[in-house]
Amino acid sequence: MSPNPSNPSAEAVRAAIDHPIIDADGHCLEYLPVVREVLRELAGESIDRAFWKTFEQMRAAAHAGARDRRALAIMRPPWWAFPAENTLDRATAMLPRLFYERLDELGIDFAVVYPTFGLLTFNLADEEVRRAAARAFNLHFAEAYGEFSDRLAPVACIPMHTPDEAIAELDHAVGERGLKTVLMAGHVMRNVEASGPGPRPMQWMDTFGIDSPYDYDPVWQRCTELGVSPTFHSSGMGWGSRASATSYVYNHIGNFAAAGEANCRALFLDGVAQRFPSLRFAFLEGGVAWAATLYSDIIGHYRKRNRTAVEKYDPERIDRPKLVELIEAYGDEKVRKRLSELEDALWPFTDPGGPENTRDEFERSGIQSVDEIRRIFSENFFFGCEADDPANATAFDTKRNPGGLRLNAIFSSDIGHWDVPDNREVLAEAYELVERGLFSADDFRAFTFENAVALYAGARPDFFEGTPLAEAAARHRSAESSFELS
Repeated sequence: MSPNPSNPSAEAVRAAIDHPIIDADGHCLEYLPVVREVLRELAGESIDRAFWKTFEQMRAAAHAGARDRRALAIMRPPWWAFPAENTLDRATAMLPRLFYERLDELGIDFAVVYPTFGLLTFNLADEEVRRAAARAFNLHFAEAYGEFSDRLAPVACIPMHTPDEAIAELDHAVGERGLKTVLMAGHVMRNVEASGPGPRPMQWMDTFGIDSPYDYDPVWQRCTELGVSPTFHSSGMGWGSRASATSYVYNHIGNFAAAGEANCRALFLDGVAQRFPSLRFAFLEGGVAWAATLYSDIIGHYRKRNRTAVEKYDPERIDRPKLVELIEAYGDEKVRKRLSELEDALWPFTDPGGPENTRDEFERSGIQSVDEIRRIFSENFFFGCEADDPANATAFDTKRNPGGLRLNAIFSSDIGHWDVPDNREVLAEAYELVERGLFSADDFRAFTFENAVALYAGARPDFFEGTPLAEAAARHRSAESSFELS
């Protein structure tokens, strides 16, 4: 089998462009027997058994039947989630050497390779098992991809249940093992104290900003010091309406967008990007349409609910004599008859409660103007977009996005998962937006190259040194710096 057979669809795209292609979010399918061997050596047989129990529970949920899943409030888990008929693509996701040798065939110059089964570590409730599992995956990634690091960048799994555990794994995976990219849990489900110690307590979602019991600023500070961009790839399956006992498709649609939106919204309102302006955050696989909506919605809320504007809605500002006069003139008999109960009609949803300083819900964000909102979405937030999503064009719709903003969409192949039936077609699928007039050539360049350079090299200037992209990335960063100074 030739490692680089002809691929006309990708070759046609490469002939039409003059820049490299960065896949900012491909996936591997970790060979679990090897990962488990690492885990046993690291933490022992009992920890490995506890880790494997998660997969056994998923299989049990799949076989439980819809009625039992509904009775237990268990969603239908993912099934037939990876390439099968296309055996070459299945092997590509499993074998780093094969992935590496096929990059030219796929039209990709450099790929960031995210875990698949490693994502499950974030949901492990037992701290010892969770931390050991994340460490085992990271040790495996560092070893398996080490010789291919000039074109493949494996991603470290960083659990986020506490700042201490996140920092410990950042120091190990990045500081000691040399991994350049990190994937963080986008949320942690925490038990509600009032629900008691039962087997399935009520839970609430901590997104590391608003209402978190922990201060995660030390985590963001360590990311800054280590030169890594926090990326998030959490699932929203199981939330709210996405908890069907019978339909994985129903649960899957929009779930990554929901998870990314929750995480991004929390980090924004908590002012993380304001306090750490050099950090870049990426929210992956959910597309960018949700980000355009969030950006517009934050601006709308800020304009009408910032500390000054919200005073317009203080019920103490109601001119009561004038209101009584209007009611007497225009109210019907039933309303006029109960005019003495006017205060009961006015108070619902008007009492902010608490001290006066709780009325400024943008205080923690540090935002003082709409321009600052635009700057954060322009410089600090990046959004992973799969090739087949026509809504990717939303990122570059300067007529729609307030302030003419071009959102930082990044090309994410999702190689290794079911929504890519043929790896060879991914690049051509992304280029269809150019052919349909929804992307300009400049948009496609930003989508597949420039925004990824800004994300990764913005945190670590030497990120692409030693790769085929080194010269092109340096030229782009130099041009960007010259533009900003002019």
